[in-house]
Amino acid sequence: MTAPRTILHADMDAFYAAIEQRDRPELRGRPVIVGGSGPRQVVSTASYEARRFGVHSAMPGVRARQLCPQGVFVAPRMAVYAAVSAQVRAVFDSFTDLVEPLSLDEAFLDVTGSRALFGDGEAIARRLKAEVRAATGLAVSVGVATSKFVAKVASDLRKPDALVVVPPGEERAFLAALPVSRLWGVGAVTGRQLERAGLRTIADVQQRGEAALVEAFGPSLGPHLHALAHGLDARVVEPERAARSIGHELTFATDLVDGDEVRDTLLQLCQMVGRRLRREGVRGTVVRLKLRHPDFTTLSRQRQVPATADDLELHRTAVDLLARCWSGRPGVRLLGVTAAGLVAFATPVQGSLFSPAPPRRDRLLAALDRIRDRHGEDAVRHGVARHRSTPWGPPSPDAGD
Repeated sequence: MTAPRTILHADMDAFYAAIEQRDRPELRGRPVIVGGSGPRQVVSTASYEARRFGVHSAMPGVRARQLCPQGVFVAPRMAVYAAVSAQVRAVFDSFTDLVEPLSLDEAFLDVTGSRALFGDGEAIARRLKAEVRAATGLAVSVGVATSKFVAKVASDLRKPDALVVVPPGEERAFLAALPVSRLWGVGAVTGRQLERAGLRTIADVQQRGEAALVEAFGPSLGPHLHALAHGLDARVVEPERAARSIGHELTFATDLVDGDEVRDTLLQLCQMVGRRLRREGVRGTVVRLKLRHPDFTTLSRQRQVPATADDLELHRTAVDLLARCWSGRPGVRLLGVTAAGLVAFATPVQGSLFSPAPPRRDRLLAALDRIRDRHGEDAVRHGVARHRSTPWGPPSPDAGD
């Protein structure tokens, strides 16, 4: 008989907000909200102090301000968060090569093959938590189970700084008292369906046979509910696959109508995309522009280019695409830039007659990245940038310095 798997779900606690509180001691213990408070801005992450007021990620910034007027709104520093995420990932990789990242702050790990070296699942989880804290000063919640689904449920139960272990054979009992909303894939609509059928807890679902669930909810949802309610999840941990594209977009508090601001914002986006391309060791062969007007009409244009991870090359293409789809009216509600058709960074690149040779340009960009990593995004800029910007694009005309 095959021994049960040991799966960990590791989730950094209030990751972005925790980094801000770590780096700025005056924010510790205060309700920190990473994101903007404007009408079109959203919350990226809220500290646990802010969550007590009902603030949560993806909430409109205006609503977060209403719920928590004393909250401290902090502009996101994505480059910093990505750098800390890389430190965390290095810890994960030291325990197993079977790591499936879900985002910058969350991952599954299959440590079945690591037990002989590091001990059982609980021992590995304790050591992982200690090493993440030593490397970053931050807490990570960990669930340990025989499947991805149960491990994720476990890690969510006792945050922050949780360690919840579900021993093999105890999955059904562990899940029984939890609400059906804990079942993977059960959202608001399915939750109402289950409630109308008298199923409020996972124990209620467990007591229905698979045939009854199929009859009530169909041949797709029925078996899914039956399997998860009994803690059965055969999905394997899939190590990270190469990204198909890398992109960023911004929605603005006030529609952009000035051409220079739009082009400068494109440069900001291209810098963000370029940095991620270089960090991932890839270049893009397709540049895509996304533009949304105030009435939500959305346009998309793209062009094939020689493989590049150069901010200015991306920007030149994006500006040309912009000129082909925007005459200055109506205003711009959202802008996005994506690099697709990714190839390895070492792919040979044909330089133009008047541009610096690619190796020289690559060294320059790497130097700029190191300066920004150390001193922040505004420490150095490309010479074509004309206007001050923020993580949400140009500041409002009435914004203070």
